Amino acid sequence: QVQLVESGGGSVQAGGSLRLSCAASGPMYRCECMAWFRQAPGKEREGVASIYRLGGDSYYADSVKGRFTISQDNAKNTLYLQMNSLKPEDTAIYYCAARFRPGCTLSRTGFDYWGQGTQVTVSS
Repeated sequence: QVQLVESGGGSVQAGGSLRLSCAASGPMYRCECMAWFRQAPGKEREGVASIYRLGGDSYYADSVKGRFTISQDNAKNTLYLQMNSLKPEDTAIYYCAARFRPGCTLSRTGFDYWGQGTQVTVSS
């Protein structure tokens, strides 16, 4: 059974930075894609960034392009999200997700495992 555990969330002022981590355990060898999603209060969960486990091609939501960077260390089964120039609208619970079928879109459909989430709060 795959388990995902996020860490690194917290409270920062606008313009600040945070680095989220997601530690994966279990049989990850067939994982195709890892991603970060977020959910703000009263809003639907949305895709933030995704990355192919092999090859490393990555994709970003328009709202975070140029500010966020997704990366991975497959030897450690760890996914990262470097978040710079944070804005109050980035405030949300951030979730790590793993997909074991082809594709690596930012749609929540098709992701098989989810972490419990980590809170990110950005104050103005």
